[in-house]
Amino acid sequence: ALIFVSTTPLFSQVERIEKGNLVIEDIPEIPDRIVNKMLQYQNTRSASLQDWFPDGKKMLISTRFGETSQLHVIEKAGGARKQITFFKEPLRGATLCPDPIKNGFIFTKDVGGSEYYQVFYYNLDNGSYEMLTDGLSRNEFVSWANNGDKFVYSSTKRNGRDYDLLLSDINNPKEAIPILEKSGYWGAVDWSPDDKKLLVINYISANESYYHILDIESGTLEQINPKDEKIAYGQALWSKNNKGIYITTDDGSNFLQLKYYGLKKKKFKTISSEIPWNIGQIELSKDGKKLAFTANEGGIGKLYILNTKTNKYKTVPNIPVGQVYGLDFHPNGNQLALVINTPQTPGDIFVLNLENNLLDRWTYSEVGGLQTDSFIIPELRHYETFDKVNGEPRKIPVFYYKPDNIEGPIPVLIYIHGGPESQYLPYFSSTFQYYLNELGIAVLAPNVRGSAGYGKDYLLLDNGYKREDSVKDIGKLIDWVAEQPELDASRIAVYGGSYGGYMVLSSMTHYNDKLACGIDNVGISNFVTFLENTKEYRRDLRRPEYGDERIPEMREFLEKISPTNNVQKITKPMFVAQGLNDPRVPVGEAEQMVAAIRENSGNVWYLLAKDEGHGFRKKSNRDFYTNVIVLFLEENLVNQ
Repeated sequence: ALIFVSTTPLFSQVERIEKGNLVIEDIPEIPDRIVNKMLQYQNTRSASLQDWFPDGKKMLISTRFGETSQLHVIEKAGGARKQITFFKEPLRGATLCPDPIKNGFIFTKDVGGSEYYQVFYYNLDNGSYEMLTDGLSRNEFVSWANNGDKFVYSSTKRNGRDYDLLLSDINNPKEAIPILEKSGYWGAVDWSPDDKKLLVINYISANESYYHILDIESGTLEQINPKDEKIAYGQALWSKNNKGIYITTDDGSNFLQLKYYGLKKKKFKTISSEIPWNIGQIELSKDGKKLAFTANEGGIGKLYILNTKTNKYKTVPNIPVGQVYGLDFHPNGNQLALVINTPQTPGDIFVLNLENNLLDRWTYSEVGGLQTDSFIIPELRHYETFDKVNGEPRKIPVFYYKPDNIEGPIPVLIYIHGGPESQYLPYFSSTFQYYLNELGIAVLAPNVRGSAGYGKDYLLLDNGYKREDSVKDIGKLIDWVAEQPELDASRIAVYGGSYGGYMVLSSMTHYNDKLACGIDNVGISNFVTFLENTKEYRRDLRRPEYGDERIPEMREFLEKISPTNNVQKITKPMFVAQGLNDPRVPVGEAEQMVAAIRENSGNVWYLLAKDEGHGFRKKSNRDFYTNVIVLFLEENLVNQ
């Protein structure tokens, strides 16, 4: 470890310690009691499904048994996991070649959290692999043709900004041919059954996107459902008979609905009209007779199976209350692999028998020896905020984790999700359970205006000049805490990452006197510098949400509300964490906020990881980060 004290006036007497790839400033030594107690909570893991092998006899999955998540093969329910990749960096995803003779798969991986994902091919016959892309561009949306002889992916190779579609032949995979070169963010979603056409999406923002059909040979694009109004689309799949497309869209609805688009008449038919929630993932069986889909019903995942002949669907019973995702039909069409995650169980892979609705558990992820059946399950509550809907006070949903056997008043941690077009969902979180069980802290996870999952009208409530309305929702939550007799309104902390980090910083400037401390992880501190310095391929994707900083009036507004320009209002302790290689929220956002707080004689702990990007994905880094949070909460919330 290197220890030195900065001598610059701005950072006078700031102690900096470098431990490996971690840069630590003004953070006290972590006591052994915290390190030792956290070990169990940090040694939990989860599994995610990548793909069935073409013969249906085994699965390709990812899980972590060391520092990072890697790929494994599993051959039966509860069977042993055979690790086949051993990289220092975590893998993003993998998809097997549909041709079993090829016996290989494609995966993507970056370096140091840079998110410049490269495409690799892995040969299962001999365990060799090779990088297919240039090592410099960002590459994603990899999709195999149905017969496995070629694949397509999106790449910024041409100019570093726009996403083109490149086509590769499996026999010469490094020679990628451009088949679509346009400005913007484009991705291939699915191949037509005859492999002659591609279903491609042009993503603009969370509430605006466009689907097109690309004829690979001619290069012609045909837009699906062209309209002047802004429409959002989710997933889409080509029907196996080549007559239509299953698609999710909010066209004509406040929510994403499952619809069928007939290619001959070019009209939609709504399938899920009786479900007043967003439809999430959709997955079609190999024979096209069944379609599985999920619905996000108030933050709880529900699973449905559709008969594509009758368009009738049924809810799948016996799915635990939590989240269900990662759907993948077995090649026989009678089984469906999926991942189930609940507040008491980490993500594990199950196989659903569609004939009797019985679940076989394929993975059993370790939970550090903890008795997770005693983990706290949150209660969904609603609180009134500052404005009204149809003459009645608007209510904001919040998941309330209340510790057991704790006599009040209980300190409170408000956890604010990122996005902002995201949603807090009650997943398994061992760190939340540590706060509850070991520190006696209640956790409140709100879905303030602008969150996904509650309709497009709700999603748009924080855009542009409405940005601080979502911060006001946090202010009303602070007031709500004061009304709960078991909670301690004098001990409230705020914690969030990415956009949630901005919400933390902004909450600290608005409600400093009502808050004890704040934790900002990779957060935006100034919208103008953020939009000017986030990677070029992201800028036009973020401007519809935050506003265009190139417009003088909007620039003035963004500067006015940015935490760096209101830092004098923050007098409570802060902890700021950042990844050096973050392409989304650049490191400068953290550095300038830390500098501004110190210039204002504020108290701030700062942690920088030199081998991370937008969040901490390596176990050793994340362990240290979570230990720091525990110490920070002990000193600045629990013991106040």
